[in-house]
Amino acid sequence: MAQGIENKVVVIAGASSGLGEALARRLAKDGAKLMLGARRLDRLERLAGELSLDKEAVLRTDVTRPEQVQALVDKAVALYGRIDVMVNNAGLMPHSLLERRKIDDWNKMIDVNLKGVLYGIAAALPYMKEQKGGHIINTSSVAGHKVRPGSAVYAATKTAVRVISEGLRQEVKPYNIRTTIISPGAVTSELADSITEDDVKANIKQFYEETAISADSFAAVVAFAISQPEEVDINEILFRPTKQEL
Repeated sequence: MAQGIENKVVVIAGASSGLGEALARRLAKDGAKLMLGARRLDRLERLAGELSLDKEAVLRTDVTRPEQVQALVDKAVALYGRIDVMVNNAGLMPHSLLERRKIDDWNKMIDVNLKGVLYGIAAALPYMKEQKGGHIINTSSVAGHKVRPGSAVYAATKTAVRVISEGLRQEVKPYNIRTTIISPGAVTSELADSITEDDVKANIKQFYEETAISADSFAAVVAFAISQPEEVDINEILFRPTKQEL
């Protein structure tokens, strides 16, 4: 069991694969009490079984639906009596050049990457204010620091996550709530599968195959932030594979 994590109630939105799944595995090992949300309920149920979680510790959750995100947090509080950590991790990355006018992809990224984070904050914040404590962790990206051709909209959503998180940090000081932005570089996940342009997908997948590090690295970084003493607020962590240039 990890000091600072054991028995904390952690809600993970976007827990069915990739970064969220790796985090769930790490925090379960460290003794956290988990509530897992994602659209793919079959994967959540399988993961919960592998981790010996309560059968009620999963909920089908589409983060573009605020009522579903609220239901996820409400269920965690009903099951465990409180919420200590909210991890807003669901994300899409359908890269494309703006000239290709992939408007549906743009809207999906805004809905999931940006609005989904806002809905997670909205769901968890009232409980944490009442508790006078808690920790909200939002997944941004290296793309929130560096924009490249083809990543403009994705980078915009991830930059917005950083801006919202910083505003949140300042607003919640009276309530003893901590906030953390996690900005990963190339980490093994299913993000590339959301790309709808075949040539772009091929290039990104090749880059990930040559460069990406394990999703366990993300889990370790989040666990580090959670495990700090209550008076220590780790506000942002930016990390990349050692070989990643940008």
